[in-house]
Amino acid sequence: MYNRQNDRVWAVDRAEADKNGGIKQKQNFPTKVMVWLGACSKGLTPLVIFETGTMNHQRYIKEVLPIAKKYGDEQFGDNWTYQQDSARPHTHELSLEWCYENMPGIIGKDRWPPNSLDLSPLDYSIWSEFVQQINWSVARSKQSLIEELKRAVKKIRPEIVLQSCESWTKRLHRLKKINGGYLH
Repeated sequence: MYNRQNDRVWAVDRAEADKNGGIKQKQNFPTKVMVWLGACSKGLTPLVIFETGTMNHQRYIKEVLPIAKKYGDEQFGDNWTYQQDSARPHTHELSLEWCYENMPGIIGKDRWPPNSLDLSPLDYSIWSEFVQQINWSVARSKQSLIEELKRAVKKIRPEIVLQSCESWTKRLHRLKKINGGYLH
């Protein structure tokens, strides 16, 4: 999945940036849709779709964390650890407080490498699988996109999820060997 926030074009001015493909003004949908999905060796959490608004710590605590907790508890009882990335809603003091009070374990922001896509199974594998399952020719409106997202998440192959999670420890050891650099 292409994330334009992670891509940069260095140019002297806007004209040069445009020439090099740096300025995009195409909008497929009149409004945005955000999704949240969790993964573990036993499968995927329910897909959470945010049809309106922006993600902040209040929404994260109210709409995401209870789903993550319920899924973790159902799959592992009280023997699991919650991992999240360094997005602001995740690292907000109240979000972390909620996690420490309600989850059996959490990798806190002080123990997590910033911007580490290399240690998130969703980032290094599962999002790509998700995007491949989406029939983009069907997603022509916000509502059809939402329906397609719901359909596509069910098509993510369980073996991909399991392999992604099983490779986490190996990736952690590789990162340690290269002193926290990036994996290729």
